[in-house]
Amino acid sequence: MDEFWLHPRLGTATRDGQQPRYYLRALRHAVRTLDADPHWQQWWQGSGFRGCELGIVTEGRLDHLRPSADIRRVDDQLRANFTCALPPAGTERDELARRASTEVRTMFEVIREAMALSDLPPTPAPSAPPEDAAEGPVTARSLPSIPRELEPQGYLTLTQVQDFFG
Repeated sequence: MDEFWLHPRLGTATRDGQQPRYYLRALRHAVRTLDADPHWQQWWQGSGFRGCELGIVTEGRLDHLRPSADIRRVDDQLRANFTCALPPAGTERDELARRASTEVRTMFEVIREAMALSDLPPTPAPSAPPEDAAEGPVTARSLPSIPRELEPQGYLTLTQVQDFFG
């Protein structure tokens, strides 16, 4: 197996131009934790794919209508793009780590169901990313205008999720 089987692509869609930096770090850390876990590595080997490109777009204040996922095969990789809600401003680091871990596991539950894979292994205990953790690249895009009555939902359409990372 390659050094990494799981390749995160993080993005954010906001109206105010501010990136949720600490939550993006927590999501990246949650993905890297699964990537390094031997149980998850073994589980992924059963998928038949060499790797997984996991795109995560943070946006909106509320949870999203499900499914907000685009899952497809690209050569010998699985490409899966998801949206996830931003936690409230001021959320503590440990809570951000817990939310990120839960969100990433939920994404893999959707992938597991879509691909009819075996049950997921246990998720390693969530931990906050180290203070000196690398930020990594983030794709940032402005949210499109939406009708006023839909504003509180704060979600991207499936087409926008499919096209987010280009």
